[in-house]
Amino acid sequence: MSSYKRRPSPGDTEWFVRDRFGMFIHFGLYSMPARHEWVKNYESIPEDQYDRYFRHFDPDLFDAQQWAKTARESGMKYAVLTTKHHEGFCLFDSAYTDYKITNTPFKRDLVKEYADAFRAEGLKVGFYYSLIDWHHPQFPIDLYHPRRHDENAAELDRGRDMTKYAAYMRDQVRELLTNYGKIDILWFDFSYAPSEKYAAFQFSGGKGKDQWESEKLIELARSLQPGIIINNRSGVEQDLYTPEQYQPNDWVRHPETGEYVTWEACQTFSGSWGYHRDESSWKSPETLINLLVNTVSLGGNLLMNVGPTSRGVFDPRAEKALKVYGDWMRSNSRSIYGCTMAEPEFSAPAGCRLTQREDGSRLYIHLQTYPFKHLAFEGLDPQRVDYAQFLQDGSEVKFKPLTQKTDSINRGKESLPDKPSTVFSLPAIQPGLCPVIELFLK
Repeated sequence: MSSYKRRPSPGDTEWFVRDRFGMFIHFGLYSMPARHEWVKNYESIPEDQYDRYFRHFDPDLFDAQQWAKTARESGMKYAVLTTKHHEGFCLFDSAYTDYKITNTPFKRDLVKEYADAFRAEGLKVGFYYSLIDWHHPQFPIDLYHPRRHDENAAELDRGRDMTKYAAYMRDQVRELLTNYGKIDILWFDFSYAPSEKYAAFQFSGGKGKDQWESEKLIELARSLQPGIIINNRSGVEQDLYTPEQYQPNDWVRHPETGEYVTWEACQTFSGSWGYHRDESSWKSPETLINLLVNTVSLGGNLLMNVGPTSRGVFDPRAEKALKVYGDWMRSNSRSIYGCTMAEPEFSAPAGCRLTQREDGSRLYIHLQTYPFKHLAFEGLDPQRVDYAQFLQDGSEVKFKPLTQKTDSINRGKESLPDKPSTVFSLPAIQPGLCPVIELFLK
């Protein structure tokens, strides 16, 4: 069994740390301007102008079953959909607002179709819910609000009641966790510290657990969906730490106790979460696979985002990126599912990442930088290895003790490691994208 013990938390995370790979879906009115999901903020778009998107929103090509099928074929085991993003628009049929998808030309409850389809495909179902709401009349203007630069912003802010808005959130979370079957993840977003620059506004422009009334929100969620996984972005520690758009260098630890925590890196295919027509910094196939491998090699999950077009489909660039995952996972998923950070006795060779089965029985060497014909694995006693093979095709990989002779071939050094070590014989030409050597350990 793995020696890494995670900090206990309220929700059921056992399936989560086994499944390792999920799909994030950012979808909303912002898919129509197609200039980033924060377009309302970045361009300070007033309500009457932004309402054009609401009046014309019609994702007529949306097919929840196709979304679910694509996620499964890409190797993903769960999904998290933005039921409401910062713009305040709801993809579900809420009784507490008119600013919802059933009042657009589309008319249907997209969240219901999503939940039913992904569940039917055997995937776990997650809901993202923004704590921020730039449309709600009671949401106080702050450092991220689109109206913050208006000359009369402080006047607009006066009289807005955060307690009424917090009650609104609880009402909507009650709907989401009551009307759509079993929900496995609740992903809140996000809390932020005050800023002196916005001191004229309520709460000096910042909002956290006290303003969200997070304890009440979480208590409600757990009463409705026992075992649900909840992230920490409401300002109250729960189950899940969520580093965003960066790659941790080690297993994420609790800031006070140093314990290993359950964590999930959330990443994008490009520089935007929502559909961005003109964005061009799309990640290479090598980067996509390395993000997944690196994350699992440090005991984490990867939540990779897709931003559908306003017609309700994944655009060709996203489809291409998802196919990279699907093709690689079809042969190599054994090194991801049910795996975690390798035991401390194993130190990855240069250019490689290691994962290991939770029960310790198999070790996986991910060759991110291909080493030509030999791979020296210092500190790996060849007596520990019963058999080695390339995971992609099950072909044998020969190995032998690292001796003076093999050392000079592979490393060009005179000294040998002070511990028994192993050298693997590899084909001169790299066999595919990020090949994986599977070691059956004794």
